[in-house]
Amino acid sequence: MKGGDFPGSFSPPGSRERFGAVYRVLRDAMAARAFPGCAFGVLAGDKVALHDALGRFTYDEDAPVVTPPTIFDVASVTKVMATTAAAMLLVERRQLDLDSLLGEWLPGFVAGRDPNDPARRVLLRHLLAHSSGLPGYVEFFRTASTPGALLRACLDLALQTEPGARAEYSDPGFILLGKALESCTGEPLDAWVRREVFAPLGLAATGFCPPLGSRSLIPPTEEGGWRNRRIQGEVQDENAWILKGVAGHAGLFSNVPDVLRFAGAVLRARSEKKTGHDGEEEAGSARPRLFDGQTVAAFAQRQGPAGSSRALGWDTPSEKSSSGRFFSPDSIGHLGYSGCSLWIDLDAGVAVVLLTNRTWPDRANQLIREVRPAFHDAIREAL
Repeated sequence: MKGGDFPGSFSPPGSRERFGAVYRVLRDAMAARAFPGCAFGVLAGDKVALHDALGRFTYDEDAPVVTPPTIFDVASVTKVMATTAAAMLLVERRQLDLDSLLGEWLPGFVAGRDPNDPARRVLLRHLLAHSSGLPGYVEFFRTASTPGALLRACLDLALQTEPGARAEYSDPGFILLGKALESCTGEPLDAWVRREVFAPLGLAATGFCPPLGSRSLIPPTEEGGWRNRRIQGEVQDENAWILKGVAGHAGLFSNVPDVLRFAGAVLRARSEKKTGHDGEEEAGSARPRLFDGQTVAAFAQRQGPAGSSRALGWDTPSEKSSSGRFFSPDSIGHLGYSGCSLWIDLDAGVAVVLLTNRTWPDRANQLIREVRPAFHDAIREAL
C-alpha cells in the first residue's frame, strides 16, 4: 500500500474532517447501543484513506478503549479471508477443480446413501455458491461434544433441495468445504492458510485460536449464552468452538490493517487484469502478489440459481444491501455475525472494513443492519 500505509500510521491528516459524516454515523450507533466500540478502515486507489477506532470493549466506563489495530472475532468473514482464499489459490495452482464432487474429497458424505440421493451430486462449486441444498444452520453443538461427532453429524445431513436449485446461505456447507480443502492439501486449514495466505501478505494479527495471553486484548462478544460465561478471545460461534476454534465457516480473528491488506491483494490482482499486467510482479515491490486477476474475476462472478446474490464464496450487492447505495455491481463482500464486514468495489478500487462486537452483551441487538448501509454510504459520499 502507498500513502497512509501500515504499520505505524493510521488515518492521514485531515481524514476526520473529510469523513465527518462517517464518524457521526458510528457515534450515533454507539449512542443507540448498536455496539460498544468499533475499528474501521478504507482503502482507495491503493492508499489508506481512513483507519481509526471509536468506543470501548464493552459499555462499562472503565472498559479498554478500542484502538485502530484492535483484533476482533470476524466470524463469517472467515469464509472469504481463509476458506475462499484457500480455494482461490488451489484453483490457480490446478490442485482443485470446483466442479469435482464433494463426495470425492469427503467419501463419508456419500457413504451409505441411496444411489439416487442428491447428495451424490453436490459439487464444491455448490458449496461456495451456497446452492448445495444443505440447510442454512444447524445447532450441532447441542448434541455433538467432539469435533469428530460434529463432523459426522454434518456429513450425515440430508439435502433440503436438489443441488443448484436454491440458494441458501449455509454454515454446514462451509464446514464441509473447509474439510474438503484439508483433504486436498493434506493439512489442517489453519496451518495451510497461515503459510500460504496470511504470511505472504504480512497478516501478522490474523489467525485462528488466539493465545490465552492475548485474549484480554480482544473485545468480548457475549456474556452468558450457551457456554454461560464471557466469551472473549475465543470464537463465539458454538459449532466452530466444538471444532476447537478452526472451521471453514468461522473462527478467524483479525484487525483492520490486516483485512485491508487482504483486500488490497484482491484489488491489486483485479487491477493487473484490467491493465494487462496480470501475473507480473513489480520489481522491488513491497506488496506481494497473491491472487491471479482471472481467479478474482471468476470468484466474483454471480452464480446460480437466478435471483441469488452469491458469487463463489463472496456475496455481491443486492437490493437494500449492507454495502449501501454506491458500491457498483462489480463489488464483492462478506458479513460476520459478530458485527464485522468487508466490502470491495472492484470497479472503483475501494475497500471498506468495519469491525465491531455488536453481539455484546447478547445477540438480540440487530441495529447493525441499519448502521452498515449508512456507514458505507457516508464513506462513498466522502470519497
